[in-house]
Amino acid sequence: MNDSTLILTLVAAIGLGTGLVFATVGEIITERAGNLNLGVQGMMLVGAVAGFWATFNTESLLLGVIVAMIAGAAFSVIHAFASVSLRVSQIVSGLALTIFGTGLSSFLGEAGEDPLVGNPSKATFEPILEGGLADIPVIGPLIFGHDLMVYVSWLTVAAASYYLFHTRMGLSLRAVGEDPASAESAGVNVARVRYAHIMAGGALAGAGGAYFSLALVPTWQNEPIGASGWIAIALVILASWRPWRALFAAYLFGAATRIGFTMQTLGEPWSNIPSSLLAMLPFVLAIIAMLVLASGKRARFLGAPAALGLPYFREQR
Repeated sequence: MNDSTLILTLVAAIGLGTGLVFATVGEIITERAGNLNLGVQGMMLVGAVAGFWATFNTESLLLGVIVAMIAGAAFSVIHAFASVSLRVSQIVSGLALTIFGTGLSSFLGEAGEDPLVGNPSKATFEPILEGGLADIPVIGPLIFGHDLMVYVSWLTVAAASYYLFHTRMGLSLRAVGEDPASAESAGVNVARVRYAHIMAGGALAGAGGAYFSLALVPTWQNEPIGASGWIAIALVILASWRPWRALFAAYLFGAATRIGFTMQTLGEPWSNIPSSLLAMLPFVLAIIAMLVLASGKRARFLGAPAALGLPYFREQR
């Protein structure tokens, strides 16, 4: 039963979606503060190369993930300074971050006398909790036998959900995203809240990037995450800005990514579907989600923060 095509596809979806879980939850936290960060792709790439470099030189996965999170958070400060302090367009700032991050990760991967590019990681995430538990019909392989980062992603989702909806800081965060002027009138430092949560989003994006370079593609190559940063932004909309929904949205994308291989194993007529057409499916879903963002009314209906993408000018209170 655990060897059925459906179960194997769902298990693969969990692995393929884990990096997206981190990035999507991070972007949800950032957007809940009213800041649209289109630089997720760049932050994930910087996290991916930083985490790979640290693991390659120390053989420590823990240190690799920590360095990736620090790199992602530090890189996000650029966006925070530009969009919060200088009040430039959040869209322009985020796009610049993506372009810069893409070039920087490629440069760092090829720099030095012994470049990272082409080298395998000296440590990779391996499955844990294998054995009898993973052999339980249906539930076993879905819950057990994953690597540590999968379980950390579940804890991250739970912690983010609790923080957003059950803590005073989470209430302040959501207030800033809805009406920063009113939040500041209530004693909330809008700039501080936005800075902190943009950096938190950057740290999680860095962790997501590290998962790609240390688990899914554990040999360094330029842009190992594909277009995952852009997909994460779309998944925020599919998740209605809620962490638990982001978990399932990320796994949906993981399943869509896997479906091409699954179709090939089913034989005719499914195997006759062009693989290039199936490869387009995840991105078609992402485009549909992004089209929703083009309508402010539809986005508000789904739960988008009212002040999302709008710079805050204190003198306008």
